[in-house]
Amino acid sequence: MVSSPHEALHRIFRVDPGLFARLLPRAGIGFPEHTAIEPLDTDLTEIRPLERRVDSVFRVHVPGEEGGFVLAVESQGKPDPDKHNSWTYYLAHMYAKYRLPPFLLVVCKDKATASWAAEPIRVGRGFHTSMVVFPLVLGPGILPVITEPDEAARDLGVAVFSALAYASDPGLTAILDALASGVADDAKKSGSGDVDRVDWAEIVEIGLGEGPGRDYWRNLMATYTPNFPGSNSIVEESWLEGRAKGKAEGKAETILHILEVRGVEVPESVRERVTACTDLDVLGTWLDRSLSAERAEELFAEE
Repeated sequence: MVSSPHEALHRIFRVDPGLFARLLPRAGIGFPEHTAIEPLDTDLTEIRPLERRVDSVFRVHVPGEEGGFVLAVESQGKPDPDKHNSWTYYLAHMYAKYRLPPFLLVVCKDKATASWAAEPIRVGRGFHTSMVVFPLVLGPGILPVITEPDEAARDLGVAVFSALAYASDPGLTAILDALASGVADDAKKSGSGDVDRVDWAEIVEIGLGEGPGRDYWRNLMATYTPNFPGSNSIVEESWLEGRAKGKAEGKAETILHILEVRGVEVPESVRERVTACTDLDVLGTWLDRSLSAERAEELFAEE
């Protein structure tokens, strides 16, 4: 799973590779029909020179085109002129390595960086241009803001990326509200495939970075309840499962605490059995017995 905001902004495509085809058209960038998108090795280092490693690389298979093309994804937090050298190298190296057309997609979290990244990279002098690199860019000001729960529910992957792209936007709370509400819709309406929605929630939390936005999202997730109880949606199942797990853990801790306060020795085998139990009825019985048991094993009497 992702470990930083920088990583979240490009690893989201590894979680849901099909997101390219759904997200890029929203920025006015056409994406061809394809049969598969597969991650590739991100190491573009040659035998001896300086290490160069792109954030994420994918091979896109296109019907009727032998080999398809290669798509490199870079997460960029601020303008950095040195990146122009790296990006030019990435494309040239991938073209030589895979013998396929390479493209560069730069994902950003602020408008200034997105605007800078979109500028063509021209290699050459006044008398002649040897090469021009035209990066594709996704970021705030390029993608639409998603603040409607229905729209967020239709494609959770797109909504998650939008939230990360607009993490510094003053209207972030409205974006997160829509995203939190959107996950309650039926899974069949989402374009995010088989991606676990709990994974999406974690990507959002890590991707937002430290600050009020992340605190707000954590609070939303901690206090969230399904909007459509009884609908048997994935979100409701996950929420109910998490709530039951939390209650079971709480009861198990209470049982062990009561025994310890009463001076009853708790063998490791008993501790493991109590903490591993997820049946709330059984834990309730053990809780009642913990109030009078002389030995920890008496919790399991008549079982």
